[in-house]
Amino acid sequence: MEFRSPEGRERYDAVAAAAANTVVGLDFDGVLSPIVEDPAAAAIHPDGPGVLAELAPLVRAVAVITGRPARQVVSLAGLEGVAETLDSGRLFVLGQYGNERWSSTTGSFTSPEPPAGLERLVAQLPDLLASCAAADAFVEDKGIAVAVHTRRLPEPQAAFERLLPALSAAARRHDLAVEPGRMVIEIRAPGMDKGQAVRTLHSELGADGFVFAGDDLGDVKAFEAVTSLREAGHPTLLVCSGSEEQHALVELSDLVVDGPAGVLRLLARLSRDVRARAC
Repeated sequence: MEFRSPEGRERYDAVAAAAANTVVGLDFDGVLSPIVEDPAAAAIHPDGPGVLAELAPLVRAVAVITGRPARQVVSLAGLEGVAETLDSGRLFVLGQYGNERWSSTTGSFTSPEPPAGLERLVAQLPDLLASCAAADAFVEDKGIAVAVHTRRLPEPQAAFERLLPALSAAARRHDLAVEPGRMVIEIRAPGMDKGQAVRTLHSELGADGFVFAGDDLGDVKAFEAVTSLREAGHPTLLVCSGSEEQHALVELSDLVVDGPAGVLRLLARLSRDVRARAC
């Protein structure tokens, strides 16, 4: 583990000491699952289910906060199976940036209706993509959102940079929000982001501390929300799942780890340290 400062190590120790009242928030892609070209082919790291099952009883809750649909993440991560192994502890998935939810305690999913304007924007996408020389970009229908992936294109970063301003302008015309990520641009309803998801979960669960691990631009709002909790006196830890593609979170982080494998090693270490404190 690479703490970026002495304060980072102190913050880790503080959340370990306050684990029982701490929420551990995790992005899915790039944090629990390696990034892949086909979003449908993503899978949680092999160590993930065991590490989450070990950690969940030691903290207030483990929450996957992701842009993916909640049902998709529960399936890809095998979380219903993890929940069946728990005698205590809670798992949550806040999907679509917090618009959807699943809980291990109820096993139920909640989701709003698609936002007004999304259907009209989707109908315009083929012409818009063609005008940006990105006609072959993969368009992912997420029910209440749509995501345009450039990773499969010959020059994915150049295509991303051409598409972002065009998709942002189209989204504004339909009163929708844009969320850029790692070679993906998502268009969805405004008014919800990962920062709001963090604040909502922290308040609902009556938590004290908050740990959040992210990997790209879509996690900046979550990092900002956790930083606000820190400034209010709560124990917090910000973790960057490092990659060669994205460096947006490094300067905001207390700790940089090596991708999903590094995230899971950190969480396993946190579980060991929490148990050692209890002895």
